[in-house]
Amino acid sequence: MSESATPRVPASLRETPLCRWHAAHGGRMVDFAGWNMPVQYTSIVDEHLAARAAVGLFDVSHMGRLSVTGPGSLDWLESLLTRKVAGIAPGQFRYTLVTADAPGPVVILDDALVSRDTDAADGSPRMGLVVNAGNRERVVAWLRSRLPAAGVDLVDQTLATAMIAVQGPQAVELVATLCPPADGARIIALGTYRGTTASVAGRLAAVSRTGYTGEDGVEVTVAAADAVAVWEAILAAAAPLGGRACGLGARDTLRLEAGMPLYGHELLPHTDPFAIGLGLAVNLEGRSFPGSGALAIMKAATPERVRIGLDLGSKRSAREGNLVFTSGGDGREVGVVTSGSFAPTIGHAVAMALVDRDRAAEGGMLDIAIRDARQPARVVGLPFFKRSPAGGGKPPAA
Repeated sequence: MSESATPRVPASLRETPLCRWHAAHGGRMVDFAGWNMPVQYTSIVDEHLAARAAVGLFDVSHMGRLSVTGPGSLDWLESLLTRKVAGIAPGQFRYTLVTADAPGPVVILDDALVSRDTDAADGSPRMGLVVNAGNRERVVAWLRSRLPAAGVDLVDQTLATAMIAVQGPQAVELVATLCPPADGARIIALGTYRGTTASVAGRLAAVSRTGYTGEDGVEVTVAAADAVAVWEAILAAAAPLGGRACGLGARDTLRLEAGMPLYGHELLPHTDPFAIGLGLAVNLEGRSFPGSGALAIMKAATPERVRIGLDLGSKRSAREGNLVFTSGGDGREVGVVTSGSFAPTIGHAVAMALVDRDRAAEGGMLDIAIRDARQPARVVGLPFFKRSPAGGGKPPAA
């Protein structure tokens, strides 16, 4: 089927620049946060394993991409984000939370990546934010409500660009082969959470060594008009290596194995970030930002529940919202599953959950209520899967 023959999607759903390509090439399209996105092409397991073994190619153009420029842009973001922005170097990315002013508990609007591009010719910083698709509009609205009268410009570039995640042990080298030698060498030399500009498949691109799979890899941002050409060039180079196009289903199982929290699951508007292992995203010392006072109180307190990993030891999967109980005996409710799935790399089901602190010790046994039965599960450390420095990886030792 040609792209021109692909039926139009409902007007109520947004399309990425690659949407029609996905539909024309076997993508099973679903509504994801208001976008028409491929959940899979063949099977989630096959796509997951391709990303672990070689290269997986993901359309993540639905993620929000915001440009923040002007002489006051760095200081403005420093006053708004939970992560320290002052001192961020050109080409550097940092993981942060976006919090709002509110009485009482802090309100977490989203988690995001903040970055600094090469400074403008006049020396003013050029900053960027990548936010979740489902939160983009409210984050943009909130940021615009906080704009100063002058010195900062905020532009939502989501619809004008495309973002392609190339993930897997061979991903970085593969993208480098599609660049002029100097650009390719610069991409290979990138450290984690670092970025550069490059010509990829003959198109100008921003390339960052970031991702959401637990694998090495890069994310490539190009103009919307260049998306299909760059996607097809990367996919053609990946195919002989065993690489393939992957949907959002595999992206979710990959991030679960890597123990990465997801907004709407592990991270909610009133989540204690310290309880779920996101304290690294909150820099409080000497800083003031929306919600900083409430977060300081959280940091000083002992959370009642903490995030843990659960190994179910079978193919029977737990799902978000399944309750967690003590094993045997009184069967007391002690927590709730936040994410769960069959884990293809590991070969059986795993889950993340928030549980009472006194039940969070590794090696302990808990029961998960799945439909009308209880499934035993062992408490394990996170992540379930960790990439080895040499590439590839394996589940942590039991």
